[in-house]
Amino acid sequence: MPIKNRLAETHAEITSWRHHLHAYPELGFDVHETAAFVTERLRGMGINDITNGIGQTGVVAVIKGCKDTKGRVVGLRADMDALPILEASGVDYASKVPGKMHACGHDGHTSMLLGAAQYLSENRNFDGTVVLIFQPAEEGGGGGREMVNDGMLDRWNIQEVYGLHNTPGLPVGEFAIRSGSIMASADEFEITVTGKGGHAAAPHDSIDPNVTAAHIILALQSIASRNVDPLEAAVISVCALHSDIDTHNIIPQMTRMTGTVRALKDSIRSQVEARIKKIVTSTAEAYDCKAQVEYRLGYPVTINHDAQTKYAAQAARTVAGNVDIDMPPIMAAEDFSFMLNKRPGAYIMLGNGDGALLHHPEYRFNDDAIPAGCSWYIEIVEQRMPMQ
Repeated sequence: MPIKNRLAETHAEITSWRHHLHAYPELGFDVHETAAFVTERLRGMGINDITNGIGQTGVVAVIKGCKDTKGRVVGLRADMDALPILEASGVDYASKVPGKMHACGHDGHTSMLLGAAQYLSENRNFDGTVVLIFQPAEEGGGGGREMVNDGMLDRWNIQEVYGLHNTPGLPVGEFAIRSGSIMASADEFEITVTGKGGHAAAPHDSIDPNVTAAHIILALQSIASRNVDPLEAAVISVCALHSDIDTHNIIPQMTRMTGTVRALKDSIRSQVEARIKKIVTSTAEAYDCKAQVEYRLGYPVTINHDAQTKYAAQAARTVAGNVDIDMPPIMAAEDFSFMLNKRPGAYIMLGNGDGALLHHPEYRFNDDAIPAGCSWYIEIVEQRMPMQ
């Protein structure tokens, strides 16, 4: 793997940054200490064009190349937030904040972008401008959306934007990508079914919302199997079911269920939403209940642009040799999608090796992947804005 010599020299330092961030995780938009740490490191590199508070708590920093003959601007993004998980990794730098953990490797992403920033600020071997994007609240908060809504892309004239994510199961330092839909949309629904409560020994005097809810759950599974084209992808998962009664002998008045919808195309996303609403209302009516559906659009489909996917793959190929350019799409979601909806760009996966999966209490980011991730960020810049 042709890692730049400077990154081999700074690997231990970048790893120490990662371990510090791992020990002090923060959630959502409440990443004030993380943002301060990022800002302090950037200033220590001699980068002074830094703006805090973009998208509430995001950090944006600018590095100018040795030349700027074409006015080209490339954005590089990393996420900073952790998860509300009690860590069980066993590492000696484990989270010092009970119930919070970097279980998705955002500490690694942030550290790798800092490592790339250090190299780029020292060498500036590119013709144009790099905009470093340190984003809060990827884990459900929509920090990417907030940074876009804050005018980040226009304010810094970002023309292309790139990001990466570590991937357990992919060999350390290897890369995988695909053009088009690479990650799914993520929407949420809350269904409230109202019946008539009563004694469990006299169900005929009641209208049981639990029975109705059970039929709704089963009927929702027919959407993916009988309404969506079998060559397309859709996931409808009911993940929680609660009633207003918690005892063994009372039929509740109301039952509420919550869940998520995933799709790889906007057309499928809309189709599923419409079918959920129709199935819920019709099924409830058939059982003499009333039902209400709250449907919240979340993260859009993450769609890699064709040309930028090729650029991202070429940068990865320079770093790691062979690159999987036809990886299967993932039904998880990513709010980098909000940036890709506004600017051409690409999102790539970086191998984290064997071990626990993302969002697991035993997950461990693999520090051996750091040089490859830093190098990829750097290669994107130097190949998209060459000095020639």
